[in-house]
Amino acid sequence: MHGKLNSVRCLLYNGLKSVLILLMALSLLSDCKRELNENQETTGRKETFFDHAREEMVKAQIRNRGIKDERLLKAMLKVERHKFVPEEIQKFAYIDRPLPIGEGQTISQPYIVALMTELLKLNGDEKVLEIGTGSGYQAAILAELAREVYTIEILEPLAMQAEKLLQDLGYENITVKCGDGYIGWEEYAPYDAIIVTCAPPYVPQPLIDQLAEGARMVIPVGTAWQELKLIEKLNGQIKIFDTIPVRFVPMTGEGVKNGQN
Repeated sequence: MHGKLNSVRCLLYNGLKSVLILLMALSLLSDCKRELNENQETTGRKETFFDHAREEMVKAQIRNRGIKDERLLKAMLKVERHKFVPEEIQKFAYIDRPLPIGEGQTISQPYIVALMTELLKLNGDEKVLEIGTGSGYQAAILAELAREVYTIEILEPLAMQAEKLLQDLGYENITVKCGDGYIGWEEYAPYDAIIVTCAPPYVPQPLIDQLAEGARMVIPVGTAWQELKLIEKLNGQIKIFDTIPVRFVPMTGEGVKNGQN
């Protein structure tokens, strides 16, 4: 009789234990689902905030300031600028100012990105060279508008970071290289357009040499005072036009350091 009672007690104990384990598992699952939902809601709110901020950026900072290229406006509405800056300053991603991205470098303000890109007059079939990859944001904008983009960054950590981000975002028409942008990228020259996002004290001759006939280059030039210049190659002749005063990080590298021109 005692043996039967002990067996019943054992069964009851094991059954109760199983029920408690199940309840604990269900509670844990419920907590996980609640946390997942909260994270999804937070992520959803962030994305809504960024979407609205990006729309306002394109409207107020770019379209209303005279940028007319509809393809460019659509590209800037599509490319998520907040993904190209450190997480702690993402909330500032869509204000019209440059932002730090590490290594003493910055991402250019949206209006300047738009202005420089519009000056290139891209129609979709160009091969573009960018000097100064930085965060990769300008390269992403170019990739939306041109056939191929080759971009050079002299700082290896930024080059690697930008390359990974651009790959993760699905850009297959961008090639990133760590190197001295002063000398360009002769392997893929000539280019239909060249854009430079750092300021040399003068226009590097290697970049002029790598322009195709009918091509355009946009480049900030100067030291303490800089001017954004538009350079056109027409009938083998180089024409240089001043546009607006700007402020970019200086170009570095052996070419600049050695005073080559």
